[in-house]
Amino acid sequence: MTTWVENPRGGRDRGPRGLARAWVEVLVRPRRFFENGVAPGDQAPGLVFAVAMAVAYALLLAALDPIRFPATGALRAAVVVLLVAVLVAPAVLHLLAALQTLSLMIFVRDRAGVSETVQVLAYATAPCPLAAVPSPELRLACCLYGGALLVVGLATVHRTTAGRAALAAALPATLLFGYGFDGLDALLTLLRTWYII
Repeated sequence: MTTWVENPRGGRDRGPRGLARAWVEVLVRPRRFFENGVAPGDQAPGLVFAVAMAVAYALLLAALDPIRFPATGALRAAVVVLLVAVLVAPAVLHLLAALQTLSLMIFVRDRAGVSETVQVLAYATAPCPLAAVPSPELRLACCLYGGALLVVGLATVHRTTAGRAALAAALPATLLFGYGFDGLDALLTLLRTWYII
């Protein structure tokens, strides 16, 4: 299932340059990116993108916020980052894609395939490396933007309304951005800071 399509529609570049170009484009022109950059059956570039975002997040977290990073020492940190790259990111991406597909089945009748859903989830993580910066405001903004990218991507790729896409994305977005990238913790921290709770 995770294969490279030689010439996906939209003509994505491969390698580090293509990865950087996809990162910038999904952040700056998400609708255009999701229209042109998601190809049926072409999950591998999305998987590589999601792993790169997760590794960047883990590395920045280790460097900038050791209180939130679960490992101390260079060797332990390297092992944790390796586990994120090889095991955690791919497993989480595919489990969330399965959940997202089930959710789409409820809210969207005619939809694209599972591989397109995997890609949308992967590319929606684009802002999340910056969520590692020890600033609850920035972390919350990154997670909210990731959630918005997920909704835009689902609406674009599955050709549905933003409302239906938002309903379908609610649970996967909460799990990915709220818990995975600590967006809910950032929100609670800010609410406590503002004496709301």
